[in-house]
Amino acid sequence: MKWLVHWVLSALAILAVAQFVPGFRVANLVVALIAAVVIGFVNGTVGLVLKVLTFPLTIVTFGLFLLVVNALMLQLVAWFLPGFYIAGFWSAFWGALLLALLNMAIRWLMKEEKERRD
Repeated sequence: MKWLVHWVLSALAILAVAQFVPGFRVANLVVALIAAVVIGFVNGTVGLVLKVLTFPLTIVTFGLFLLVVNALMLQLVAWFLPGFYIAGFWSAFWGALLLALLNMAIRWLMKEEKERRD
């Protein structure tokens, strides 16, 4: 059940990013739900390999290069998924930044909910 709530909240976060970042477009909720799954899969596979390979650069930039990797992963998903469009690198960069902040808030809220139940 927890993963289902997290999935829907992630899709809503993607829709929210599309409202605030110019050049970041999502056709509808169904595309956002699919995008949430595909983004998770791409970040867990290709993104993980890229993050390991670019670890020295990430250290030198104090972690900021991770935003570049995340932007590239978003562009990769947009390339594959119809209805999910990102105009260019800067749209992907700002989208990745906002999406990271929203996902951080989602994880925090879900942690708070778990602590209240315990």
